[in-house]
Amino acid sequence: MRILDRYITQSIIKTFTITILTFCFLYILIDITSQLDEFIDRKVPVDILIQYYMSYFPIILSQPISSVACLIAVLFTFSSLNTTNEVVAMRSSGLNFWQITKPAVVFGLIISILVFWVNERLVPHATEVTEQIRNENMVLLVDRMRKKKEKFKNLTLYGLNNRLYFIDTFDSEANELKGVTIIEHDSGQNMKQKIVALKGVWTGIAWKFYQCQITTFDQDDITTPLKIKVYKEKLMDIKESPDDFLKQRLNVNSMNIRQLRDYIERFSKSGAQKALNNMQVDLHQKIAYPFGNFVIVLIGLPFALMIRSHKGSTFIAIGMALVLGFLYYVANAVSLAFGKSSLLSPVLSAWMTPILFTLIALVIIETDFAN
Repeated sequence: MRILDRYITQSIIKTFTITILTFCFLYILIDITSQLDEFIDRKVPVDILIQYYMSYFPIILSQPISSVACLIAVLFTFSSLNTTNEVVAMRSSGLNFWQITKPAVVFGLIISILVFWVNERLVPHATEVTEQIRNENMVLLVDRMRKKKEKFKNLTLYGLNNRLYFIDTFDSEANELKGVTIIEHDSGQNMKQKIVALKGVWTGIAWKFYQCQITTFDQDDITTPLKIKVYKEKLMDIKESPDDFLKQRLNVNSMNIRQLRDYIERFSKSGAQKALNNMQVDLHQKIAYPFGNFVIVLIGLPFALMIRSHKGSTFIAIGMALVLGFLYYVANAVSLAFGKSSLLSPVLSAWMTPILFTLIALVIIETDFAN
């Protein structure tokens, strides 16, 4: 590594480390302050709080905080170099834009890979651990009762007897299901039976389905139903109770890419196209999201080299980082919303914002730093 690259890299790493630790501290401080009443009422021990926030740390890193911290580090470093005319000296010595900014580009790529690894390896487990700690030690009884009265949309879970459930709406207070689709697989993961019902009501000991259709498939040819039975009302042999539905519902955040892909494959023949589309958007977003760190750094670099003010350059860099980060994640949220509304394909909705901002960055770089 060249002395210049090492000099720039050290500054970026130092600023990034300070920024990310500051953000994490503020995040935890605000979270503790907002829930202080609950912690006091529940008499949560200090060691439980420490365990909770230590487990929560990977989740914090996986959020936009890492992208903004990365962008602030790069903007602060290069704006400082620019205000001391070091960038002018580099350009005068014959270095082009990419040679000057290579340490930042590499750093952004490394952070993207790191965030991808954290999302895949640490976040799923951290989500489960923090949820368990919170439910056992931090959630008040009144909040638990309120949660039991919620209506859940697009509920999915993997139940007993190798059954995959998709429920349009689950009213946890009335113990009522609407828009029920159940796919049962055999030991070889071939579709064995499909159950579709307009509504399901918990009687206290069993589920009663209304306007129910049960289709049994030929194991040698699943495209050919062996028999189809239609019932106006039918008591179902389903072991899961309403409490099981609440406890076992699947959270996309607690899955890695492989688990979510396997789940989508199992669910692909359910006929619930809206749920499948949403899960496919989530799958592609899990792949595209980490590379937002690299894209945000790339689009921030030309602006960093344009900052020439000797006074307030730090505040200018931080302000630009917040604005660029805000614009990126708003555009990404809109794109994902279009994807989940089926206005865009899942792949395009997840990758449109990174690709668009990368193209904008390259156009700005080529326009302003061509020579």
